[in-house]
Amino acid sequence: MLSRSAERLYWLGRYVERSENTARLISVYMSLMFDLPMNMEISWHNLLTIFGAQHTFAQLYDAVNEQNVMHFLLTDGNHDGSLFSSLSYARENIRTSRELMPDEAWQQVNEMYLLIRDKTESADNRRGRVVLLNEIMRGCQRFTGFLAGAMSQDDAFRFIKLGRNIERADMTTRILDIGSVLLAEDRSDKLRQYENTLWINVLKSLSALLMYRKHRRLRISSGDVLDYLIKDHDFPRSVVHCINEVKACYRFLPRSNGMADNLNQLSAALVAIDFYQITPQGLHNLLDNIQLRLCETHNQITLTWFLKLSQQ
Repeated sequence: MLSRSAERLYWLGRYVERSENTARLISVYMSLMFDLPMNMEISWHNLLTIFGAQHTFAQLYDAVNEQNVMHFLLTDGNHDGSLFSSLSYARENIRTSRELMPDEAWQQVNEMYLLIRDKTESADNRRGRVVLLNEIMRGCQRFTGFLAGAMSQDDAFRFIKLGRNIERADMTTRILDIGSVLLAEDRSDKLRQYENTLWINVLKSLSALLMYRKHRRLRISSGDVLDYLIKDHDFPRSVVHCINEVKACYRFLPRSNGMADNLNQLSAALVAIDFYQITPQGLHNLLDNIQLRLCETHNQITLTWFLKLSQQ
């Protein structure tokens, strides 16, 4: 496989996964904001923090409010992390890689791009926004399911899978970073009253509520939720599961000797952590460290399979 083809497929996996997670997080966060009482510590600014986009937002908008945040995260072409931008990049990567996958995969990504492009006004009203986000989530799931059932499980598929799981693990840590607010010692009494509801919404944002209740059979608490979403080996969106999926791809790709060392160290460190005793600052630092390790893995992939070959 050509280096440039592998790189396009890798980024296709990342951008489609980013699109789905952006849509699901915004959808759940909207429901949370409208269900909670006024003057809670959870605000639209927290949503920007989850995406790590506070500084970019401040350069483009004057006020942090629902309308500006939704436009910024959904349809703003000047923001590389918006849903529109992610689908635009996904479309370009698959357009130039159509010979490597079924035509239906291209059609699905193109339909999602056209949907977000032609319905930008839907972001301005809540009902239209919910419909749009649900369509995008279903479209991303159809794309992923179609590849799993109709694409050869070869190197092309593995590069898509690499990108998808690195992006998924990164997004899970960003969603869990809201736990820094939920666990803060100085949180208000009102927030403490709704803490269970907030953790339920964290699980919902990752489609994890049913599986958590099935496998843990425990009341929802911060320690149990964090332990499940980071350490569980079987849930597809847990950090450890995503790490294992990336390592599984390494075994079949050339020149991957030593590539898993960074992730093996990260997995071992995560397994040793007691999430029932972790402090808010400790959680925030841990999630930052996971993101840095994932970035290091991304750099290893780039140097091993993309940049070096592209420069030859």
